[in-house]
Amino acid sequence: MRDGGRVSAAIEVLTEIETRHFPAKMALKRWGEAARYAGSKDRAFVSGLLLDALRRKRSLGWMMGDASPRGVMLGVLAFVWSWSPERIAEAAAEEHGFGPLTDAERERLSDPVSLVGAPAPVAGDYPDWLEKHLARALGADQAAEMRALSERAPVDLRVNTLKTDAERAAKALAPIHAVPAGILPNAFRIPAPAAADRTPSVEAVPAFSKGWFEVQDLGSQIAAAVAGEVRGKQVLDFCAGGGGKTLALAAAMGNSGQIFAHDADARRLADTIRRGQRAGVRNLQIRSPIEATPLKGLEGKIDVVFVDAPCTGAGTWRRHPDAKWRLSPDQLAKRQIEQDSVLEDASTFVKAGGRMVYVTCSLLAEENEDRVAAFLERHPEFTVKPIALNGVTHVTPEGYLRLTPYRAGTDGFFAAVLERSSYTP
Repeated sequence: MRDGGRVSAAIEVLTEIETRHFPAKMALKRWGEAARYAGSKDRAFVSGLLLDALRRKRSLGWMMGDASPRGVMLGVLAFVWSWSPERIAEAAAEEHGFGPLTDAERERLSDPVSLVGAPAPVAGDYPDWLEKHLARALGADQAAEMRALSERAPVDLRVNTLKTDAERAAKALAPIHAVPAGILPNAFRIPAPAAADRTPSVEAVPAFSKGWFEVQDLGSQIAAAVAGEVRGKQVLDFCAGGGGKTLALAAAMGNSGQIFAHDADARRLADTIRRGQRAGVRNLQIRSPIEATPLKGLEGKIDVVFVDAPCTGAGTWRRHPDAKWRLSPDQLAKRQIEQDSVLEDASTFVKAGGRMVYVTCSLLAEENEDRVAAFLERHPEFTVKPIALNGVTHVTPEGYLRLTPYRAGTDGFFAAVLERSSYTP
């Protein structure tokens, strides 16, 4: 495919997302199935262009004076990918291009509308209704944080210490240009690719199939690390999902003690089993909801209950930019109800002297501090255990972990450690 056809395809996919409300992943899959002629480079180009458009569609639409999929896509090419107006015009006029540029488009490509004075949700690329929530959570850093959330994200890797160490892993990862990510000794990072480029294939590295490392955002790795000392402990990952944090906890345990993985969706646990085997985890028990009482017998006996709660994912918009446009006030309210319920259920398994770790990948205080405060009001037997982790400085005055793209260079994460003083069946 030539550039004009690729851009046309990205406009088509974005149009389908906006008119039919498909998630980006589904819309790209539908296009790929219909465009059998598209090669891997074509698909990477279209996907990269589409996601960059979704990251910044309000600000780019403002700059172009045209918020249509075509207008936004032209904005990406000019102001994110740094194409010249001449190159854009050439691609537009190709046989399978997206049609000749109008005089207005040519003018905006050369002289865009300034973002100075634009409303904060336009300049920051998010829905209007989120303004009060983001302002509350991010304060003076709100504009900088929203710009950071509109950038491409790096690919972070966690070295699996059950199979290797950081020094050996560094040599294995050198061909894909992974470097130490900082903060944690076993975290590596592949920088975000340039426009139209693809991230090197992590799965193609032979050490990956050996279980030497896992793809996991640095923020997620830090959130798992705040669980503290877990060697020899009884650990329950209450919302294990695909198992990313389960495996991080298992590695920290060094195959000592016992880790139980549970999730409300049995299908998600299938990945945990497969990934655990590849990682060499030998102390893992899967507790599937297919069973009538999968966690029976664990009440009041667990040292560390890890709760990676269902949330809006408002900290992951760099990777999933379409999610911010699909989020609604009703969905935020629903997530808060689910979070309260999950905390109630999970707390029953924490033993006296044990701790519960509450984690979300959200920036919003309504899903984070507010949920912890509401839980503590209902459960005076729990108190906040301030987070203290070597190298981690992103701790709030209340003792909670708060990671953000601008401040920490990670996805947005929140974590609170709650310690139980007594247990009454």
